[in-house]
Amino acid sequence: MSVTPGKIRRVVTTLDESGKAVVLFDGENPHGVKRTGRPNTSSLLWVTDGAPAEIGGDTDRAAVTIGTSPPPAGSIFRIVDYPPVRPEMENVDMTARMKELEHEPEIRGLPPRHPFMHRTRTVDYAIILAGEIDMLLDDSEIHLKAGDVLVQQGTNHAWVNRGKDVCRIAFVLVDAKPL
Repeated sequence: MSVTPGKIRRVVTTLDESGKAVVLFDGENPHGVKRTGRPNTSSLLWVTDGAPAEIGGDTDRAAVTIGTSPPPAGSIFRIVDYPPVRPEMENVDMTARMKELEHEPEIRGLPPRHPFMHRTRTVDYAIILAGEIDMLLDDSEIHLKAGDVLVQQGTNHAWVNRGKDVCRIAFVLVDAKPL
């Protein structure tokens, strides 16, 4: 599968006033974000702000400004495109990068080993849709490829694409209790 970074068709259904199932949105997802200093593109597809989640109405729940983590007791569904990492990205100032992530839980365990290292207080479900990527942990790493799935429980990690092609990952992050 060839990936065009940031181009994702999003279809959202709802119920109309009579209770009939209808399409609410169908088109290219308008909620793409490119972070300063990062090569990846993140496409926010949906956000819930609690559980049980609201399932009615005509609101585009992805039309919000939000960081990496979901709202308290909520969830986020996004797709992230990771292009191959350029050598200079591996040498980003670690202190500056950590300041970008002030809203995230403190990284515990070993000192961050990569500028992309971060941690969220979430349970993450990830599905590798296309390409390959390495997930760095505190002192190990795992290679993932299209079709692999990952369940991550609040661990320090970094995503590094050392391949030649864009890696596309679908993520669902669910808010979790503090350790």
